[in-house]
Order: sequence, then structure tokens, then C-alpha cells
Amino acid sequence: MTTPTQHAQAWLGRFEAALDSGDADAVAALFEADSYWRDLVAFTWNIRTEEGRDAIREMVAARARDVQARGFTVRGEATEAGGVTEAWFDFETGLARGHGLLRLKGELAWTLLTTMTELKGHEEKKGTQRVKGAEHGVFPGRKSWAEQRAEEEATLGYSVQPDTVIIGGGQGGIALAARLRRLGVPAVVIEKNARPGDSWRNRYKSLHLHDPVWYDHLPYLPFPDDWPVFAAKDKIGDWLEHYTRIMEINYWSSTVAEKARWDEASGTWEVRVVREGKPVTLRPKQLVFALGVSGYPNVPKIAGAETFEGVQVHSSKHAGSDGWTGKKAVVLGSNNSAHDICAALWEHGADVTMLQRSSTHIAPSDSLMELALGGLYSEQAVANGIDHHKADLIFASVPYKIMHTFHIPVYEEMKKRDADLYARLEKAGFMLDFGEDGSGLFMKYLRRGSGYYIDVGASELVANGSIKLKSRVNIERINPKSVTLTDGTELPCDLLVYATGYGSMNGWLADLISPEVADQVGKCWGLGSATTKDPGPWEGELRNMWKPTPVKNLWFHGGNLHQSRHYSQFLSLQLKARHAGLDTPVYKPAPAHHVR
Repeated sequence: MTTPTQHAQAWLGRFEAALDSGDADAVAALFEADSYWRDLVAFTWNIRTEEGRDAIREMVAARARDVQARGFTVRGEATEAGGVTEAWFDFETGLARGHGLLRLKGELAWTLLTTMTELKGHEEKKGTQRVKGAEHGVFPGRKSWAEQRAEEEATLGYSVQPDTVIIGGGQGGIALAARLRRLGVPAVVIEKNARPGDSWRNRYKSLHLHDPVWYDHLPYLPFPDDWPVFAAKDKIGDWLEHYTRIMEINYWSSTVAEKARWDEASGTWEVRVVREGKPVTLRPKQLVFALGVSGYPNVPKIAGAETFEGVQVHSSKHAGSDGWTGKKAVVLGSNNSAHDICAALWEHGADVTMLQRSSTHIAPSDSLMELALGGLYSEQAVANGIDHHKADLIFASVPYKIMHTFHIPVYEEMKKRDADLYARLEKAGFMLDFGEDGSGLFMKYLRRGSGYYIDVGASELVANGSIKLKSRVNIERINPKSVTLTDGTELPCDLLVYATGYGSMNGWLADLISPEVADQVGKCWGLGSATTKDPGPWEGELRNMWKPTPVKNLWFHGGNLHQSRHYSQFLSLQLKARHAGLDTPVYKPAPAHHVR
């Protein structure tokens, strides 16, 4: 009897033979009609999902002979469940080594993930290849490690130009810089704040991570095994600060990027910054924006705002709830930040009202952990042999086109498990949803980056009336000491917080480079799902993230801690290949859609 491993290896053998012969029809015939091949850089120098046999055939015809993929070998033992055979495998190409995950239904492939793991001849110096460090012997003029680091910090960006400049020194920029450092790519991180981690420290006092620790490790240096499941913002800020030093990242704090332009003649960017009050011009080949998930804060323009005598602030600038005891607070919005801020204000004795303009998905944290994340990111998952590296690849192996079908059953179960909370929220007037197709939180995050709250306690306060709620309304007018709502209600107000989200990341480009370049890049984030705030056409991957954009040598990196960790690997390999002068023909770069 054929074992799952033998079954998978036999398919990989046929696959390799068809690739080697350049027979695109034979490769396509190995896939189901409804099938998906997701490639992270290895075959396409891009992040793409080929959906269906025709797309797979077209990609193979264009790329197979150049890629020269071979050596497809099952790693470990394949498994079979529910008619699906699943197998991890290794392979190599002419330029790189790779790793992948195959799912077979019968004799044909249903999903295939291929990822580049390292470039031949440009491997990280780790394990047995690590540098020696100490130079044993006697060398006149020897420089210590500290002296070498000081020299690098003094010259990089001045007499020596970096290959890559990363604008944004939060988790994304730091993770990418750590990977580039290991690959030998000279890079500088530009951050306006005074210290690494300040982008976390400067948020509202009560902020904690809503994602669990197993989901949030940084590259190379996982959190200690006693790290809290949900870490406080200042704890994360301190970790990021220490990480930049441990990983020897060239981090320019108190530095503001003022203007950038591409110089075609030299093939470099000209990036003008002010570092600690002094102007500096950087000339990197690659420019990366690593500014999170979003662009500028959305601050609504409301009649009478200039007459308000209290404090009005966007949630990104809200310092905390101290000092508002006995005061009247109004929070416009009903997603994560709005709930966190409302709960903290209530804890500090404020009279707080949440204004809900549109429906929100609520996912109780315990249920989310158990039903959605626990199989991949939990202590039990680690005990089952699924660390965050393996979990990341399992997660990445599910094509976005069908990902919602994996999530719908999770949130159907959540509806049953938390039915009492949901019923009481709706009785209080809260508008609930589970996404337009019932696929819940993560699909909302991927499609629009908003529209949900991971409940860590505030929903009970809304349900029992401790946090007052006005739904289906907006603010019509702001008065000196109150706000008037669109239903005619007037609410006394000392503090007005706009928890109204953010614009697209390409908004940063309009100011730093030009409006024309911003529109050339187009919308960032979203899949083109034709759902709320994620207009079509369908793209199959997150727009402009971690891959070549429509603007030469311009990149976007970001997302949550998990995405910053996982996709920094693939962005760093693309940047390293260009730094090394390798040929990187990008298969079907995505066109721009939806200008600002």
C-alpha cells in the first residue's frame, strides 16, 4: 500500500520532470481545475497566486526554463486526512533554495506553496558558517568590535551610502533591517521618534497587544518563554529598543524624512532627511516605506470643530485616560481603538459615550484564541511541533481566494459559543456583523484593515450600559461644550476622540515624493474582494505589500507583528538579490488600482 509520503513524492517527481522539460501543459495537468499555486519569490520574483490551470500553465511557460527548479523532496512524513494528502518539501532553483507545502486531492494538486529561503552564495552567516568574531594573533592597529561599530555608524549615510533606506522604525522597519543586516545589505532605518519603540510607548496608556505572544515573535530572537500572552505597549517598546541594539541595526532616531526623488541618471533615490536638527542627503538604491498598515490618520472635518473648548484628538494622539475622572467623553468610532479607549476612560471614572456609525465585528479574545489561532499559534501548537516558523508557512499556504471558506466555520462556532454576549450587545443597540460573507475578523483585516474589535472586556461594558452607546449616528456639529448628533441629540463633551482610522499607505508618498508617484503606486493593502472598503478588481494578494510596486525600486513593508516577521524574509531576499546584482525578472507585476 502506498503511504502518503510515497504518494506525495511521486507527484513531486512528475512535477519536477514536467518542469524540467518545460512542458507547461504537463505541469498544469497535475493540478485540479480548481487549484492554486502561491509563490513567494522563488519562481516569480514576486508574491503571486496563480489561480487555476490556465494561470499555472502561463506562469510555467514564462518562468520554468529560467528558474531551473529541481530536487523536490518530501521533508519528514506526509499526512492524509479527509481525502487530502499534505506534504512539506524542499527544492532548489538555479539561484536559490526553497521550501514548500503541497496539498493533494487524489492524484492532483489542490494547493501548492513555494517559498525562497536563501540565495546560493549569499547565505546568512549562521550555524556552522557563523563569523569567528575574535581574530587570534597579533595585529598592529587592530580595531575592537566597538570601534568597528562606531566607525560604521559614523560613515554609513555620509561617506558611505546605504543600499537601502527604510522609512519607519517601528516593528516592520526593525524586522526588515535585522534580516538585511544578516544578509550583508547596508541599510539605514529612519525614525522620527527619539527612541526605538516610541511608536508603541506614545500610544494610549492602556494599550496591550490583542494578538498572542506565539503570533508576535520578531525574526531570529523570539520572546522569552515567560513573556506575557498579551504584552503591554511599553514592554513591547522596550523589547524593540533592545532588539535594535542586539541586532546591530543602523537606526537613525529623531530623524525626519522631508523629500525623496528618483534620480534616473545615477539609478538611486535622493532622500533628504533632517537628523537631530541637521540636514543629510541619502542616496540609496532601494527605498522602503515601513509605516505600519495605514497612512495618515483620518480626522473628519466637522462644522464647529474650531469652537470646541475641550480636547479633541485622533486616537493615534490620545495619551491616556488620566485626568478625565468625572468628565464627559465622546469617542467617535467602534473598532479596536475606540473600545480600548472607552474602557480605559470608564475605568478612570469618566462618563463615556461611544458613537457607532456602522456595524462592527466583535471577536471575544478567548474564543478567537481557541477557535481561530490556537491550532497554529499557542502553547499547545508548539507542543504539537508547530512553532511560529511552521505556522507562518501553513498560514501562507492557504490562498486568499478560498481563505474565507476556512474561516466561516470558525465564526459560525463563535456565534454559538458567545451567543449571550452578542444578544446583549444587540439589545443595547450595538450593530454587529461577521463580515459580508461571515468570514470574520482576519478577512476584514486583510480586506480593509478595520471594522472589528478583539474583545478583551469593553464589549461587556457596552452590553451592560457602563459605556453609553449611540449607534447609527454621526456628529453633525461640534459646539463649545457639546456635540450635536445627526439624530438631533446633544451630548455634553469635555473630551472628543476620533477613533476614525487611517488612509491608504500611498498617502505618505504624495507628500514625501509627489502626488503623481502616489497615484502611480495606487492603493496599498486589500485584496480587491469587492467588499466594503476593498474595491475590485480581484488581485489575489495584498496590494503593493512586500513585492515590487509600479514605481521602480520603491517598496512597502508592514502589517502586524506576524506579517512583519514572516514577509520581511521575502522582501529582504528580493533586496539582497538586487544588491548582489542578480537577474530578478518579475513575473506579472501588479498594476496600480485606486488612486488616493
